Amino acid sequence: MAELTCDEICTEATASADLLSAIQTGIAILTRYNNALFIPFLTAFSIFNRVESQRFWTRGPLKNLTAYLSLGNMNLDLMGRYLSSSSQATDHFFQNEVKDSLAAIMTGDHKELIQFARRMDGLVKGVAYAYPEAIENIESDFGFHFERQPPETLVFETDRFTFHQVLPIDPKVKIRQDGKPILIIPPYVLGANILSFLPKQNRSYAHAFANQAIPTYVRVIKDIQESEAVQKMTIENDAKDTRSFCELLKKRHGQTVTLNGYCQGGFAALCDIASGLLDGLVDAFITCVAPMDGTRSKGVSSFLANLPLEFNDLSYGTKLLRNGVPVVDGDLMGWIYKLKSIEAEAPLLTMWRDMMLVDYSNGVSSQISKTAAALNYWLLNERSDLPLEITQMTFDSYNTPITDDGTLPIKMFGNKLSLKRLEENKIKWLICYGLQDDLVEPDSALAPADFIDVEATAFPKGHVAIATSWSHPKSDYAIHERYKSENSRGPVRFQLDMQNLIDSGSKSDLQKKKKKQNKT
Repeated sequence: MAELTCDEICTEATASADLLSAIQTGIAILTRYNNALFIPFLTAFSIFNRVESQRFWTRGPLKNLTAYLSLGNMNLDLMGRYLSSSSQATDHFFQNEVKDSLAAIMTGDHKELIQFARRMDGLVKGVAYAYPEAIENIESDFGFHFERQPPETLVFETDRFTFHQVLPIDPKVKIRQDGKPILIIPPYVLGANILSFLPKQNRSYAHAFANQAIPTYVRVIKDIQESEAVQKMTIENDAKDTRSFCELLKKRHGQTVTLNGYCQGGFAALCDIASGLLDGLVDAFITCVAPMDGTRSKGVSSFLANLPLEFNDLSYGTKLLRNGVPVVDGDLMGWIYKLKSIEAEAPLLTMWRDMMLVDYSNGVSSQISKTAAALNYWLLNERSDLPLEITQMTFDSYNTPITDDGTLPIKMFGNKLSLKRLEENKIKWLICYGLQDDLVEPDSALAPADFIDVEATAFPKGHVAIATSWSHPKSDYAIHERYKSENSRGPVRFQLDMQNLIDSGSKSDLQKKKKKQNKT
């Protein structure tokens, strides 16, 4: 056996050090990814034990046995899908990163050895250091940051919400004061800032309206940890606060309001309209990737359907704040969305995906896109706990379908809510949905079309693409455009067309008035 030269010994020593560093850092990173999945599990387990310590004794032995066996089978299925996903991630890693390099190393290729070791060390360091740094640095670009805006952009306030005007990014754009206003209702779960994704890069749903001179407003929920009114909020409170602001907007601009709900905000806005409280104030409605009938969602509703009936209860996701008020744990809700798609959320797989985004092989991180950094910032920092009754509204919609006569599974002010009210009041409705949305599938978003006439626009990609990819004015599906191939239009174009109809009507009325004066 040939003796190694000094250079070869140094090469192997360097490679060994790099590989050891990669292994140590990789284990630490994998622990972090595992914690993101398993810490909420501990929270869920704690809440489950608290609730079951009371409910267990109210059920008979046979019922308990059946329920726990069903829950065990569900957990085994989740574990199997988790292990399968982890195995696939390991296989991808081996095939793409290890296989060829290992073959070369076995032949004594020391150059290949040091390159492999350096790349492994670079990949894990990129995920450990460069990626978190990019996510932290994007904070100043992501979201509305109303604290930086002029004080007058805070237009109205209730105990539960602040209502803000969204100003154009381009200072040359002047908002039409006589224009038709739009009020955007963000989702409770995803938060408002996803609708102002990266304004400076022209990737902002809300600013896409404002940049077209449309009077644009957004409703922002107050901090649930600080506001007891938010903690105890009901869907009736939601409707009353929205009505108060719509009244203000109608006086301010002389036009009725377009209500625009994104995701869960779309269903909340639908309930507000169907309650009748917004009659005479709202004449147009836009929903984006909103779950109108959650039972048609293959992911979440299937997950809930697999839960034993005894445990399909919001109490198992509820915690008590220090003041004793029950709220729904926001981290737990996010965890449930991960569980229903565990094949794509297993720690090894998510770690592998992130490693492919970052390469630190030369001691310098590869260019991490602002879009990727902003998405991760949002996922990491925008969750909050949720009011119990508001979450109950969504929970009910995922367990009970819309009836054959168009009645929603929600009551407000003691009354049933019907889709037919929108048709009776001639409210124009545009439904926007994502073709690859695995959170709110097209069938769920389009459910109202089975009961009343609506306009629908399909967008490529998934749940947040309308707010991120397609909000850019030069994107393939820019939301201020009309799409000839599909004979459809984006939400901003819908609003602009509504304004054009108003302008045409005003012009026609003026011409008629002049003719009448001339005859006189």
